[in-house]
Amino acid sequence: MFGTSSEKTRRPDQEEGIQEEETVTVVKEHTRTRRKKSVRADLYEALPIKEISCDVPPEERICPDCGSPMEHLGYKFVREELRITPAKVVRVHYMQETLMCPVCRQEDETMIVEAKTPTPLLAHSPASPDMVAMVMYQKSFLHLPFTVSQKTGWKKGCLSQEKLRAHWYNYCSLEYLSPVYEVMHQELLAREILHADEVPCQVLHEEGKTATSKSYMWIYLSGTDGKPPIILYDYRPGRSGDYPIEFLHGFTGMLQCDGYSAYGRIEDVVLVCCLAHCRRKFFEAVPKARQKKLKLLDINSEQELAEPPQGTAEDSSLLPAEKGVAFCNRLFYMERLYKELPQEERKQKRQETEPAIWNEFWTWLETLEPAGGSKLEKAVNYAFNHKETLMNYLLDGRCEISNNASGTSGKNLCDGA
Repeated sequence: MFGTSSEKTRRPDQEEGIQEEETVTVVKEHTRTRRKKSVRADLYEALPIKEISCDVPPEERICPDCGSPMEHLGYKFVREELRITPAKVVRVHYMQETLMCPVCRQEDETMIVEAKTPTPLLAHSPASPDMVAMVMYQKSFLHLPFTVSQKTGWKKGCLSQEKLRAHWYNYCSLEYLSPVYEVMHQELLAREILHADEVPCQVLHEEGKTATSKSYMWIYLSGTDGKPPIILYDYRPGRSGDYPIEFLHGFTGMLQCDGYSAYGRIEDVVLVCCLAHCRRKFFEAVPKARQKKLKLLDINSEQELAEPPQGTAEDSSLLPAEKGVAFCNRLFYMERLYKELPQEERKQKRQETEPAIWNEFWTWLETLEPAGGSKLEKAVNYAFNHKETLMNYLLDGRCEISNNASGTSGKNLCDGA
C-alpha cells in the first residue's frame, strides 16, 4: 500500500467468505496443486456465537383451529450472519465524590474527604489505555502511518493531530513496554539455546543518515527448549559486531546463527552455523536455467521433502554445485524425520545416521578444484570455513539444523514495516 509491491486479486468465491485449502500431490514431472473448499463451520469455529430468539407475537400464540393458548415447543436454527462492531469513541468523565463531616462543620472545623480516582495513562492527556493500544496496533501490526490511521474509523477531530498520536506511541512504549522488554531480555539470556540474525531496513528522518541508507534490525529468539518462546528485536543503525556482543552479554549457551564473523567474537558461546545459508551458496552457483529444478525446502516447509537418492558424490547427472545442494537436502530430509522426537531421542537418531552424510560431504568437497573467484569456490570455502560450527547441532537435540526461525521473524517484520 505504501511501497513497492505486487498486485494481488481475489476470486469472487473468497469475497463470499468461502476460503480454500491447498493440498499438494506430487506427480512424475511436476507438482500439481488442487484446491478443496472448506466448510463454513470450520471457517467460523473460532468466532463467538450470539443467539437471537425470534418469538411469535402474543396475538398469534392462539391456536387458529380451536382458539386454545399454544405452548412453547422449542427453537430451530434458520440461518446465520456475520456482524462487526466498528470502533466507537466516547468521552469518559471521571466524577470525584467529595464528602464533608457535618458535625465538624458545626464546630467550625472542616473535614473533607475525596474519593480516589484512577491515575491517567499520561498526565494532562485524554489518552486512555485502549485508545493508545489502538494507535499502537494500527502502527505496529497494520503498519499504517499516523497520517492514515486517523482516517480508519475515528470520529472527526478526535485524533486530528499526527504528532499527538506519535507522542502517545513513543511515550507509552518507553514508559510501559520498555520494562517488560528488559525483563524478557534477562529471561532470554538465561536460556541455553538462542537464535540470532540481522536484516537490513530503512528509516526515514534518521539523524545523520539518508532515507535510503541501510540500518539493521537484529533478531534474537529462544530455541526449541520447551519453554515459552521469546522474540526480541534490537534496532541498530549499522551492522557492527559490537551490537550482538553488547546485547548477548551474560549469555553462555549455544547460539544458532549464520556465518557472519561478528558472532564469532562473542565469548563463552558455542556457535551453531545454519546449513540453509551453506546450501544457498551452492544454489547460487548453479546455472540459472537449472535452478528451477531444485527445491530448497526446510524441515518446517508445508511441502514435504522427497527422499533424496544415495550416492550423491557419484551422480554424474549433477553439476558440482547441484551436488552440494543435494547433500544439504539429504540432511534436511533426515531432520524432518526426527523433528517431532524428544530431544534425547532426536540427538541419538542424528548421531546414528547423519555423521556418515557429513563425512561423505567433506570427502567430496576435498576433491573439487573450483575456478578462482567463481561462486562454486565461494560456496566450498564457506563450507570449509564453518566446518565445525555447521555440525555443532549434533551436540544437542534441542538445536536446529538451520537458523530459518530468526530469519523468518526478521523478514516478516521488515516486510511489514
